[in-house]
Amino acid sequence: MSGIRARPLGQRYAFVAAGVVFLALLAASGLRSTPGVLLAPWSASLGWDRGTISLAAAIGIFLYGLMGPFAAALMQRFGIRKVLIAAFAVMALSSLASAFMTAPWQLIATWGVFSGLATGCVAMPLGATVVNRWFVHRRGLMMGLLAASTATGNLIFLPVLAAISQGEGWRPVVLTVAAVTACLIPLIFLLLPERPQDAGLVPYGASPDDPPVAVATAQNPLAHAFAALGRAARKRDFWLLFSTFFVCGLTTNGLVGTHMISLCGDHGLLPVKAAGLLAMMGLFDLLGTTGSGWLTDRYDPRKLLFVYYLVRGLSLIYLPFSDFSLYSLSIFAVLYGLDWIATVPPTVRLANHAFGEADAPIVFGWISAGHQVGAATAALTAGVMREVQGQYLEAFVLAGAAGLGAAALALFIGRRPRSPAPAPA
Repeated sequence: MSGIRARPLGQRYAFVAAGVVFLALLAASGLRSTPGVLLAPWSASLGWDRGTISLAAAIGIFLYGLMGPFAAALMQRFGIRKVLIAAFAVMALSSLASAFMTAPWQLIATWGVFSGLATGCVAMPLGATVVNRWFVHRRGLMMGLLAASTATGNLIFLPVLAAISQGEGWRPVVLTVAAVTACLIPLIFLLLPERPQDAGLVPYGASPDDPPVAVATAQNPLAHAFAALGRAARKRDFWLLFSTFFVCGLTTNGLVGTHMISLCGDHGLLPVKAAGLLAMMGLFDLLGTTGSGWLTDRYDPRKLLFVYYLVRGLSLIYLPFSDFSLYSLSIFAVLYGLDWIATVPPTVRLANHAFGEADAPIVFGWISAGHQVGAATAALTAGVMREVQGQYLEAFVLAGAAGLGAAALALFIGRRPRSPAPAPA
């Protein structure tokens, strides 16, 4: 035991631990979405072009994804609480420091490097790690809820931050983000035990006679992360999951999350109204991703991924050809919201099945790195294409085509290649 006092509620305390992680993921999501709100205000106030600002956002997204496997290994080596507290301290300090920036390199340092590394420790691999530690039953549903926290972060933060930016300027926005992230530190310290046995509990749905799952390792986190990658990279399923999740990032927070407000601005919509559309997506994704977790516990996750990527691709191709009326944008927000990160629960289940529970959180971290590489690619290239061509049409159509390709790839995950026919005698 680590000295943490016994917790109330018995096995149901697992839901308290999951709730704390939900709030942590929500706050990190709000921080990650902030550059999308401030893209135009930074450009207007500081005189920096959108390509430079998009570069900072892309670096942040890339590092956010790259940290996933190393964050999972760090949590196994040093513990979830220590990693989360350090991450939120860096988020708060880097956001606070950005209020005083006067040069583009400072934007890249604060909202690119430091926020990317810190939020990378509070990402989807964290959800996978906590669900595997605290739950035996209802894993799909709980992974859906934790994944939905990203959408809820957009739902809560985007309209509020856009309203602050429009009324008070961009500096109060970054100060608000710094304050929110700092408030999470004592909550994590007080309410999040390292593992169930540290609170005198067993995982939700487990028998008291079941042996505790060993999660600590003395192995170097860097070596541990690369060793898990080496084992996973020998399997075709890893590359299929990596490729489809690359497209997931390309089509969500990289493109829509970073450039949707700017795209709507090109068609005459005010930032607050455009942020309201993203908030609507967040509301429907809360429903869609939670429902996806429920479906993942009951149906073939490959078929679910096929449907999700197909709907996403068609929605992206539709958007730039719409009339950007309230009706057409609402249709897009509902369809895209239901599908935003509904891909997470089936992807986690497929990773658990393919790589085993010991390696799965770290391997899922590497798969999530593919998600963020795709997101960084879209954040940067869409911004450059907008500067060069003066429109987002090609960026959205190409992303939609990638979604259709991912739908086809998803059907091959988990299938074994056919053995060659025996040679005739």
